[in-house]
Amino acid sequence: MKYFVKDSYNPFKTEKFIYFFSLMSAKMSSKRKKNIRVNKKPISAQQSLVNFVETLGKLLEKIEIEIVIANWIRISNIKLGWIHDFDKLVVKYVMFSCFLHTGYVWGIDYSIVDGNHLLCSGSEDNTVCVCDVEKKEQIRLFNEHLGPVYCVKFSSYHCRNVICSSSYDKTIRFWDFKHNRQLKTLNEHTGWIGCIEFSSFNGGRYLCSGSRDKNILLWDVETYKVLHVFKGHKNTVRCLAISPLQSYSSSINNNKSNKIGTIGGNGHTICSGSYDNTIRIWDIETTKQLNIFRGHRDQIMSVKYGSNELGINGGANTVLSGSYDKSVRLWDIRSGQQIQEFYGHKYAIFTVEYSPFVGNNIEVSRNSNVICSGSADNTICFWDIRSNKQKLYVIKGSYEDKGIACFKFLKLKTAIKSANNPEHCVSLCYGSYSGFVRIWQ
Repeated sequence: MKYFVKDSYNPFKTEKFIYFFSLMSAKMSSKRKKNIRVNKKPISAQQSLVNFVETLGKLLEKIEIEIVIANWIRISNIKLGWIHDFDKLVVKYVMFSCFLHTGYVWGIDYSIVDGNHLLCSGSEDNTVCVCDVEKKEQIRLFNEHLGPVYCVKFSSYHCRNVICSSSYDKTIRFWDFKHNRQLKTLNEHTGWIGCIEFSSFNGGRYLCSGSRDKNILLWDVETYKVLHVFKGHKNTVRCLAISPLQSYSSSINNNKSNKIGTIGGNGHTICSGSYDNTIRIWDIETTKQLNIFRGHRDQIMSVKYGSNELGINGGANTVLSGSYDKSVRLWDIRSGQQIQEFYGHKYAIFTVEYSPFVGNNIEVSRNSNVICSGSADNTICFWDIRSNKQKLYVIKGSYEDKGIACFKFLKLKTAIKSANNPEHCVSLCYGSYSGFVRIWQ
């Protein structure tokens, strides 16, 4: 069954409630034993129940007061200088949830198609789902994959009416969600496919895929043919990223120089993360390996390129990574060296991203010095690139989520207006172990 729900706070699921309930029960039990020892008249079962209900009411009132106090402390901390506008994201304790899947949600993507804000998701339950975020309803469900779906992307080459998905069944599939049909199946890989990424150039005509077979394939989406196989990893290629357009002017030049049939140009590269604990950079045009980053002590689950729009020097020459070793790391492509590392998660990190937020009360913009990471410990942590030790903020997933497998920032319509964003605000969407896709608004 597929439905949207709006979460509400449930005091019966909190650790405080369990603790006070246990403590109160112990006290009541102690009183009963004491009454027996002094031969006083024991309290009847009915009276015990009445006493319990009265005490429980006082307890719940106390918990509610503590939550309100904690809420105001959180607002004060945010407004006094951590990350501006975080209160719009988390302070109301409100999230919208769509129960789209019955297994881990491994991948999500977001796009605006014909004015509609759409979200697609891929899951351990072998399905690809498309939903309208603002209408809070499911549009399509594709279940032709024969194994878990690890990655989903809206295709920019097909005018966003097409979704591409990769799966444990060793296939990449294209879905036309507008006409509710499968367009094409690609099956050149010999192992399960953990990641796919469309090119930032040539209108998304090229697609990269990484697999359990240790290879990265570069595809021409127009012909569905493999253009090149990148070999070098010693284990599963779990995550990929393609370098972004360097600037508006370079993108214009890039579009002029990259005619049909020409790949890349302008220094476009592929970044890959593997179960061999390495990150590698590949030149798309020459097909050569340029860099190899070593430092992670376990499987690498997520990599992201920086851009010139980041509020740090040389942002376009940075790569962000997250690993099973519980660390987030920032790398310099030019020197091939690690810049910073961030620790704080208790379990594996499945996803990393550059945040649209900035530190020190600067307005939300495209110039970000904040990065974030999602983990199996059911938290999303925010970090300031300029100070590599302190967490800026931590968002805890809902009790039922069990862990964060993926997330994405969305720019949704809102009634709240600001000077920089008069009609939109940034929301955070994440996929969980439990099958829920949650949107913090």
